[in-house]
Amino acid sequence: MTVTASDAPAIAHFRFFEMEVLRTRRLGHSFLRVTFGGESLAGFRSGGYDQSLSLFLPPPDREHTVLPSTDEDTWFGAWRAMPDGERPVMRSYTVREQRRTPEGGEEVDIDFVLHGDSSPASFWAGRAVTGRRIMAIGPAVAENKSVRFQPPAATDALFMYADETALPAAAAILDRLPAGARVRAWFEVPHADDRLALSTPADADITWVVREGGAGRERTEHLLDVVRAAELPAAKAPYVWLAGEAGTIRAVRRHFVQERSVDRRAVRFTGYWRLGASEEELLAEAYAGKAPSEDPGSAL
Repeated sequence: MTVTASDAPAIAHFRFFEMEVLRTRRLGHSFLRVTFGGESLAGFRSGGYDQSLSLFLPPPDREHTVLPSTDEDTWFGAWRAMPDGERPVMRSYTVREQRRTPEGGEEVDIDFVLHGDSSPASFWAGRAVTGRRIMAIGPAVAENKSVRFQPPAATDALFMYADETALPAAAAILDRLPAGARVRAWFEVPHADDRLALSTPADADITWVVREGGAGRERTEHLLDVVRAAELPAAKAPYVWLAGEAGTIRAVRRHFVQERSVDRRAVRFTGYWRLGASEEELLAEAYAGKAPSEDPGSAL
């Protein structure tokens, strides 16, 4: 998930947590769930829905994350000043679920997309074993700015799109919707085995789009064809939540605003990644104030 300029250095309603791997579980071809615990999670306060946190993944030759500072005023500069080979990689992920154990402890599930060793997060998750510890900046209060799913009270239909990187967030949203809420969703995944069994009390109509090759414009056009062909439930106050590859969600947002006549202020969109750009490049843009706005009222 992309970290915006306002998210990266400031802690405010967030603080550092040391999280220990308790167990892992393969969910599909591309998904691995890592369950974390640890005494410090007693102060963790997930706001649910698409709640995000920042993980600090250790270098490949280290078992645990070590940071030079966790002080609110100095951590960022100290982390950035670490030598390249020693600096933990910061990546943003969604909290899939937080729960209390019968013993009174806290557990946090985070779902990772596995694609070999081509990224630090996939490399780390593929080797996660019980007892390994990483650091994270996470929510210390439930009402915080990292929960982007904020439908108005008058919302009478929810339209959703997520690719595999945003599917955990979409699933967490579906978990928490009220019974009878009307949902039309499109979830794009790279393999047929990634079509997960999702439960929700909502009245949800979900279409799975299996990528089966294709990239860039070809991929986006195929997705748009699927969305365009769908009949949407009539709604006076729809809310649209879009998350995934930045170029794709811009195109889907344009479709809803220009072709479906949805008020652009009712569209929440978040670029979790961008085709052709590394997360380090996206972070650098965010730090420089060049990240695109996620304000629902911003221009297309």
